[in-house]
Amino acid sequence: MPINRAAPAPGKPPVPIVVVDDHPLVRERLAELINREPDLAVVGEAADRHDATTTIAKTRPRLVIIDLKLRNSDGLELVKDVRSRWPAMWILVVSMYEESLYAERVIRAGAHGYITKQEATRRVIEAVRRVLSGNIYLNDRLASRIISRVAAGGDPASATPSDLLADRELQVFELTGQGYNSHEIAAQLRITPKTVDTYRARIRAKLHLHGGSELLRAAIAWSNRPPE
Repeated sequence: MPINRAAPAPGKPPVPIVVVDDHPLVRERLAELINREPDLAVVGEAADRHDATTTIAKTRPRLVIIDLKLRNSDGLELVKDVRSRWPAMWILVVSMYEESLYAERVIRAGAHGYITKQEATRRVIEAVRRVLSGNIYLNDRLASRIISRVAAGGDPASATPSDLLADRELQVFELTGQGYNSHEIAAQLRITPKTVDTYRARIRAKLHLHGGSELLRAAIAWSNRPPE
């Protein structure tokens, strides 16, 4: 679908946008695409949660684009920060993570749209305009899946780790399945190894797993599952 280029009204400045991503080339590419639109302008960039909140407080954008994996920080927690501190601000998540796992979580956390990086270069302006118009942006396949899940009424028998685990628990579960030990997971999530072990205990209880071996097998199977 062609994207209409909207020119700002006479005397009206472009809509300010902040891009948060830990890869400079990604930020540069997104900024280039956005700044081609006469009614949109990137007014700030950041690579982590701390710099993002500082930049947002200084520039007060209308929209923030956030990657889920940030330098030394967590994009999902940043989504919650922005939603809490600036409730009128729009949030679009652009991420490399598979949408079937994370899109629902970022919407529940307060984001207004989710787009994968594979789609971003083609559809980011469409996503930006959809969000700025007050609508949620999800691709058709994902929207249909969410509607089907709601219509099914949340059957407990079909619940997955994504349904049962809290955000941090799911992150620990995934990293466990990718072969990281407690100290490595703690370093990535900026928490203590003891906290990682606490999350693992909660995961075992929620998924009815007995011991570390069952947890590891379940985590590996989850990490290697085929995409939905």
